[in-house]
Amino acid sequence: MHIFLFRPRTVCASLFAAALLAGCAAPSAPPAPKPEPPRCQAAAAGEMLVGNWLSVRKQKGVAGELRTLFTLHPDGTMAYTEQLKRGKQPSQGLAEAGCWEHDQQTLILRTLESNGAPVSLDDPIYTNRYQIISATDKALSLKDADGTAVTARRMSPGYRLPF
Repeated sequence: MHIFLFRPRTVCASLFAAALLAGCAAPSAPPAPKPEPPRCQAAAAGEMLVGNWLSVRKQKGVAGELRTLFTLHPDGTMAYTEQLKRGKQPSQGLAEAGCWEHDQQTLILRTLESNGAPVSLDDPIYTNRYQIISATDKALSLKDADGTAVTARRMSPGYRLPF
């Protein structure tokens, strides 16, 4: 028995097992704190863009009609809902929430949540800039980064897209 305990293979295996157990018992570093999401800035008093804006359009390469509802709140928060209507098939949708701001002739939408899940704040796809072509109390004409025209009409407070 004495010879079995001191064999080199047994000693190496025992040392390896002890090192493995010691490594598992070592405390791990605490997880890094999650960064705080940006705080939305309230819109200026009397801001014309505050409200619900509905755009209905067809897009090349997309079968069906795209309905987009921008809900811009006075506190700087926004909801962006897009729905694809295709005949008798059920609608497909996207619901985003975040912040908005009006900077000179640009409407900036920053998504913080998409379909209820937090997004990567570093991903540029979640920041959309629209050039404001014209804005009245009833209609809003925008151009997105690709140059696509977006025409929206003001809807009543509380308006939601139908299913």
